[in-house]
Amino acid sequence: MEYYSSLVERMTRTTGILSDASIAKLYADASILTERPFDSDQVQPASLDLRLGKKAYRVRASFLPGKGKSVGQKLERFKLHELDLTDGAILETGCVYLVPLIESLELPCDIEASANPKSSTGRLDIFTRVIVNESQAFDQIPAGYKGPLYLEVSPMTFPIVVREGSRLSQIRFRKGRTVLGDDELLELHNRETLVASSEPTIRNGGIGMSIDLKGDDKGLVGYRGKRHTGLVDVDKKAAHDILDFWEPIYNHGTQDLVLDPDEFYILVSNEAVHVPPLYAAEMVPYDTMVGEFRVHYAGFFDPGFGHIHAGGAGSRGVLEVRSHDVPFILEHDQLVGSLVYEHMLDRPEQLYGTDLGSNYQAQGLKLSKHFKG
Repeated sequence: MEYYSSLVERMTRTTGILSDASIAKLYADASILTERPFDSDQVQPASLDLRLGKKAYRVRASFLPGKGKSVGQKLERFKLHELDLTDGAILETGCVYLVPLIESLELPCDIEASANPKSSTGRLDIFTRVIVNESQAFDQIPAGYKGPLYLEVSPMTFPIVVREGSRLSQIRFRKGRTVLGDDELLELHNRETLVASSEPTIRNGGIGMSIDLKGDDKGLVGYRGKRHTGLVDVDKKAAHDILDFWEPIYNHGTQDLVLDPDEFYILVSNEAVHVPPLYAAEMVPYDTMVGEFRVHYAGFFDPGFGHIHAGGAGSRGVLEVRSHDVPFILEHDQLVGSLVYEHMLDRPEQLYGTDLGSNYQAQGLKLSKHFKG
């Protein structure tokens, strides 16, 4: 088995997700342009954090530019006022903001990209989406794209403080076909154990994850976000008391939970999750086949998440959950979403976890890094 894994790692792929070294090469080749050098920890094993620029614009509503039109053209129509982020600014709940990012792209014709909120962003219920010129879909950057990047930001539960350089979103670059099919997923699971389940649910290119509503030794199963709270500074770690922002939820013997419409919950998967070093994963955020709710804003799982040699044994998926339109009852071990796995183009130089001092390796139920304890 060790020989086989080593042999696989030495294989050279021609398609896959670009690793940290390949992202650094894109930067060196001026395919990624920045107004200032990368931060020291900005490049992740299979993604790049994106930084807010100097200004934000409050806009009337979310929008897409559409074919043949730039974001700037639409922004002139829909902006209400401008905020200076140089020394920090407050973004209010229920409002939509558009922020030009420090990074822009000059992608090669065979490299495309997609974006997603960072884990900490999702756990704060900050809705973010990347927009590019002529885009007809959020968070999708076509191969060969040349131009600026913009981030739509909408705090849903807590008002937030952001500033120039704050990192709310991340981008992942890919070349060619990357997604594993059902047969490949099953083979990889049998070899590497992707989720801690003896009978995994594999369908439509994803491997299922279920919800834990038994809770820890005190019966804690999750948290519900409070309304009308104070500010959360997105750049400060361990700065806020949990109970000022969150209501703990306990199992009182029924092992179920009624999701109230438009409330925000932090819950955790029943299974431990594993992303081997030569793969990356993404949580499918919404699947009407399993219920009228959204799971997991922040979808990227980097190579090494839950990997025993990167200090991640037993890492479970923390789930950001919202119900839509109607109350919905979740029960323990109910299927709530699925993980899609993709091939890496090459092995990252650093893995998620011990190589990077990552915030959420070996996690169970855990709030974002902004809260104490």
